[in-house]
Amino acid sequence: MNDGKPTRQDWLVLLFMIILVPLAGEPKMHPFSGDFAAFRVSFGSPVFLLFLIWLSTFPRLFTGAVAGCAVMLFRTGLDVFYGDDILLAFIAHIPNFFYYFVYALFFALPQLSRKSIYEQALGIAFWAIIAEVFASVGELAAMNAIAYQQSETFTIGMLVRLILIAILRCFFILSFFFLFQLYNTEMRLTRKTKEKDRLTMLIAGLYEEVFELKCSLQSGEAVTHDCYNVYVQLKDSAQTPEDEELANEVLRIAGQCHDIKKNQQRIYAGLQELTQNRRVDDYMSPDKIARLMIHTQKKYARSLGKEIHFSSHVPAGLPPLHAFMLLSILNNLAANAVEAIPCRGTITLTIVGGTGDGRLKITLENTGSFISPRRLEQVFTPGYTTKFDSTGKASSGVGLTYVKHQTETLGGTIELTSDGKDKVICHLDLPCQKLHKPAAPAPTKTPPNTINKGEPL
Repeated sequence: MNDGKPTRQDWLVLLFMIILVPLAGEPKMHPFSGDFAAFRVSFGSPVFLLFLIWLSTFPRLFTGAVAGCAVMLFRTGLDVFYGDDILLAFIAHIPNFFYYFVYALFFALPQLSRKSIYEQALGIAFWAIIAEVFASVGELAAMNAIAYQQSETFTIGMLVRLILIAILRCFFILSFFFLFQLYNTEMRLTRKTKEKDRLTMLIAGLYEEVFELKCSLQSGEAVTHDCYNVYVQLKDSAQTPEDEELANEVLRIAGQCHDIKKNQQRIYAGLQELTQNRRVDDYMSPDKIARLMIHTQKKYARSLGKEIHFSSHVPAGLPPLHAFMLLSILNNLAANAVEAIPCRGTITLTIVGGTGDGRLKITLENTGSFISPRRLEQVFTPGYTTKFDSTGKASSGVGLTYVKHQTETLGGTIELTSDGKDKVICHLDLPCQKLHKPAAPAPTKTPPNTINKGEPL
């Protein structure tokens, strides 16, 4: 069965088959003697079976005819190269064409598609053995009829030998084919997992962006209000046309601020809908959340040229938690720890609880940096920062403020401690109710309609 029109890639694969099948037929052995001594067993037919399975867009008889002609002409050319007569060499290799053509003929009969190859592996293997045997018989018959004038007969022992060879060659190439497909499947799953992790980190970052946008909205509202107050004051105190013009200019600026605020509100509404629309896929096991956070922060530490050892301690059996919400908090804390460590250090994440008292206790401990006691109360203040870029510009100081805001929004608490020398510990205490996967609603049972005997219908 043809699986659609052949593509350019299919034609390239067919060309590759024309080259590879004749070459694969050269490492060979001769199982028979006498007039059938020219019959060879090689890797040509297993390789041809691989292409026959793969090239489902071409008619199989066409594929068999192309492979048969390629092998016949290639072996004829080799014989001519070594000094044989071209006509005799061509006649001697005509049976090779019949082998591949008969082989493809048997695979054309059941109308196999590529989908059936995966669903009926044993059936395909059995059919390949039959095709191998009959193709070999066809080649031997052609040898007997064309080249050797029926001087030797075909025996049962030769048939048994052909069947054994067919079984070995068939399972060899099918094993290779299915191993190759298994490898492709694993690669696709790996790529899918990486893409899912990447999207998870992107969505987790949205939580911080929503918080910063909300702060920007509040600032925009305040600026708009202040501009309008200035306009009112200028308007009331205006004595000259220039004062009137200045007041109108301030009013125009207030209007622009109002438009910017409205645009930000629309963006904020869209992002808030994304972050509040929870699905089952949004929940992961705490262990996977920890591994994902560590994987991201390891890359961040390497990009900064720092040697930081990461580890996590998460007991088995904890229920799934909301990944994006928790990752947005953990990534902020871990990123601050990475940035605070000058060169070398360790970061350890511990997650416990979540089952008994309904509280989730998270500890993020890092060595290699410290916070002085007088600054411990300031680190959560909006705008407070000790980080500067290469140009000397201060950071926004929003990260830890966001962490505290998000923690308190969930109904939890956050505490930061330091020994003032080489260690900083952050303790998070969160209620599990807002992080756990919501329970599926119990199906409502409708009581069966019961009708007592004697009651009117």
